[in-house]
Amino acid sequence: MTPEEIRQVLEALGAEATLADHPARGVHVEAWVPADRVRDAAQALRDREFLIEDVIGVDAAPEMMVVYHFHRLEGGCRVRLRVRADREAPRVPTIQDIFPGANWHEREQHDFYGVVFEGHPDLSPLILPEDAGDLRPLRKDEKRLKGLDHIVPPPADQGEAS
Repeated sequence: MTPEEIRQVLEALGAEATLADHPARGVHVEAWVPADRVRDAAQALRDREFLIEDVIGVDAAPEMMVVYHFHRLEGGCRVRLRVRADREAPRVPTIQDIFPGANWHEREQHDFYGVVFEGHPDLSPLILPEDAGDLRPLRKDEKRLKGLDHIVPPPADQGEAS
């Protein structure tokens, strides 16, 4: 599949998807996916033989962001999905049943950011000790938060971030 075909598939699922300058951005397709469609997007990529690379949390204002990277070996296409999550109670549906490799990535983001991956069968601590309580070591102080518009650069055709 071409990046354009993947972009179209993601847009049909309600994502705001754009083609990206791979040498500059590291991906061929970037998409903002509504949280309630992330499972559909993950399944669509799985059906097209994509593999998951990682799941990353980003603490920002006014929302947090969960970022997923996928790669298709045949054709060499990389996709970045971004999902917004409420900063006070971050919740995103799990994709670990679609991509089993997401299991420990989601547990890690739960440890460090407190993101609850709804439907995940075991969000027990992966890295932090069991008695860590509400410790979320990668959450930022309110004064240190940046806005998502400062963290996520615009697509190449809209100019560079300031």
